[in-house]
Amino acid sequence: MAGTRTPADEAREAVVEAALGKLDLDAKTRLLAGQDMWSLPALPEIGLKSLVMSDGPIGVRGVHWTADDPSIALPSPTALAATWDPALARRAGTLLAQEARRKQVHVLLAPTVNLHRSPLGGRHFEAYSEDPYLTGEIGSGYVQGVQSGGVGTTVKHFVANDAETDRFTVNNLLSERALRELYLAPFEAIVANAHPWGIMTAYNSVNGTTMTEHHHLVNEILRGEWGFDGVNVSDWTAARATVGAVEGGLDVAMPGPRTVYGEALATAVRAGEVEEAKVDEAVRNVLRLAARVGILEGAEPVVTEPPATVDGEALAREIARRSFVLVRNQGALPLGEGRGEGGHKVALIGAAARDARVLGGGSATVFPSRVVPPLDGLTAALPEGSLTYAVGADPNEELAVADRGFTLRAVCRDRAGTVIGTGSAPNGQIQWMGDDLPEGVTHATLHSVELTGTFTPRESGTHTLGIKGLGAFTLTVDGTVHFDDIQRGTKDDPFEAFFGAPVERAQVDLVAGETYEVALRHVIVVPEGAPLKMIGFALAHQDPRRDPDELIAEAVEAARAADTAVVVVATTDRVESEGFDRKDLRLPGRQDELVHAVAAANPNTVVVVNAGSPVELPWREEVAAVLLSWFPGQEGGAALADVLTGAHEPGGRLPTTWGSHAAAPVTQVVPADGELPYTEGVFIGYRAWEKEGRTPSYAFGHGLGYTDWTYESIELGGGDAGAGAGSGTTVTVRVRNSGARAGREVVQVYLAPVEADAERPARWLAAFAGVEAGPGESVDVVLALPRRAFEVWDESTGAWVFVKGSYEVAAGRSIVDRRVAATINV
Repeated sequence: MAGTRTPADEAREAVVEAALGKLDLDAKTRLLAGQDMWSLPALPEIGLKSLVMSDGPIGVRGVHWTADDPSIALPSPTALAATWDPALARRAGTLLAQEARRKQVHVLLAPTVNLHRSPLGGRHFEAYSEDPYLTGEIGSGYVQGVQSGGVGTTVKHFVANDAETDRFTVNNLLSERALRELYLAPFEAIVANAHPWGIMTAYNSVNGTTMTEHHHLVNEILRGEWGFDGVNVSDWTAARATVGAVEGGLDVAMPGPRTVYGEALATAVRAGEVEEAKVDEAVRNVLRLAARVGILEGAEPVVTEPPATVDGEALAREIARRSFVLVRNQGALPLGEGRGEGGHKVALIGAAARDARVLGGGSATVFPSRVVPPLDGLTAALPEGSLTYAVGADPNEELAVADRGFTLRAVCRDRAGTVIGTGSAPNGQIQWMGDDLPEGVTHATLHSVELTGTFTPRESGTHTLGIKGLGAFTLTVDGTVHFDDIQRGTKDDPFEAFFGAPVERAQVDLVAGETYEVALRHVIVVPEGAPLKMIGFALAHQDPRRDPDELIAEAVEAARAADTAVVVVATTDRVESEGFDRKDLRLPGRQDELVHAVAAANPNTVVVVNAGSPVELPWREEVAAVLLSWFPGQEGGAALADVLTGAHEPGGRLPTTWGSHAAAPVTQVVPADGELPYTEGVFIGYRAWEKEGRTPSYAFGHGLGYTDWTYESIELGGGDAGAGAGSGTTVTVRVRNSGARAGREVVQVYLAPVEADAERPARWLAAFAGVEAGPGESVDVVLALPRRAFEVWDESTGAWVFVKGSYEVAAGRSIVDRRVAATINV
């Protein structure tokens, strides 16, 4: 299914086999274990260089977790999926390959193609959609783009890694049918369409077996049925047992140097517990990847001439505006011009308008060289004097890493207090993994790290400082010690120091513009037997907390004096992040109250929702427009100005259903006794909303532009739907731009059995395509219905079954806004 080998593939295979034949057992098993946090060891005896991996998916962080090594930050995966444009996803991937080569990275740990099973999933911003077909199409484009640049991908997290609670140990229980029709489907499509060079197996178990040891899902389905011939790498620290992992098809255990492979695997082979042929197969897969990316001597890489250079900032801006979903517009957008003596006055409101949240928390984090917040974007785009700004309400009820106004560096000392090295700390955060330490510093000699420098506040008042991390700390501000004690963890999570919440430790009265000395000293203790050595902590800070009522009152006055009020509301990294799920779908702080108040003062209120996944919008009928901006990447503010002013239309459509927590059909993400049953079966997302007869706030596929579209006709043709993708039935939909300006429409085709079947969804997405047209122009859109759209997984036979009968083929603007339909008998 993954495709036949070309002569170039065969030539690489010959080099791989020759190299494999030169390795002894110890070298082979060493190659399957990370030598550090991000890389595999070089084997000079066969001309193999060290293979380097890096986190994605919105950028390439590289091997250093620091703002000193900046990266392009694209919009979140939910934003990319909202474009409904696989070709744009491919362009994004091409840029990321360019970034990877710049940072000497060979494999990108992305894309994430787990599904939005429940809106409470805390890491959903890093996945694409609730729909497996849309996810597979966007993911295929992304993988094709990255690998067109000669850089490998690892499609993750295989499989059913759809929530964060107890993610290291949870046993997810789900039917074979749900696995096949939903959770495996994006992986299957990407293997077939994009031939990824890697896949990452998840922490969780599926039906009793941890994924790093899952022989059935990895060896029998992924490799056997689908023909996947790439590398299977563990999620970081996920591999638990030497024999179980190698028998289950795991090729690489990350990170190193302490893993279940390496010396432990060689010992198992010598003891007769593992056949060396199993090791050889894993090594063969690693060498094949090395050959493909060009680090195995004698093997020609797949890509010898990288694609043309991509302008990263321009592409980030384009993806952002193409992803924005306008879910409501009562004539407020685009912003009016020339109204009133001083032109059209805009009041911009919201803490996130000034300090934008452009990406989600966790391992998806990268450090862009610049960020354009909405305030800067609109200031540049609007006439001078036409824009005012008010905070209104701050969603950041917790401290954030010390960034704005801080100038810090890291000073490393040994046990005697002697300085043994220094490093920069441009955002008040230390995250050193493995041997990624400042020059001259080793884990053996390092005793303490001190973040030291100055802080110049932008506001006068009582500032709060705190600590993110675990262990012994001393916090000093302007010569006064405010904390000198041990900060302890709250849960058994090896990444808590990195992803946990900061703790308040000091409140200090400071004056704006004055410069103060600050220091945070941390005594380093790496637990004995830890699977990896990590040093992670941060100085945290929060500006003075003004009276919330006063802030809202100021915003109301600003809104009342403006022609249009633009309110930016947002989640925070304590709401949406890797490492935990959401408790509810409410916006943090008093942001809902702010919107209610502003809308009452100015009926021409536009709300921009800066969130990576669904939140409740209790005021949505009170405001004139609602624009979803996701986590829009580094150029988000510039893209927002493009869309609000009408220079470009918002191009996005919802890749997942937005509704209230109370109405959401699937909300169970917390395991009971270590198990999480997927009792809903194949009914997640819009499938579940329709089955339950519930009405969401905004339906899957919904999104408005700045022009109108008329669906004029639908015709079926092209042959037998059972003949397979590419040769099956085609759907031709004629659409006309019936508005006054050029625009882009996403034509969505949904398939529904004419005779209702309680075991199947009422309808499902079967095809989609984007189309552009000028005012009055009609365009024919031709879409193929793949065979899989008519199939279900039969658990009794263990096979896909083509379900004959009559189907409604409907085309329209969303799952609920279907404009034209025809019936097909198959």
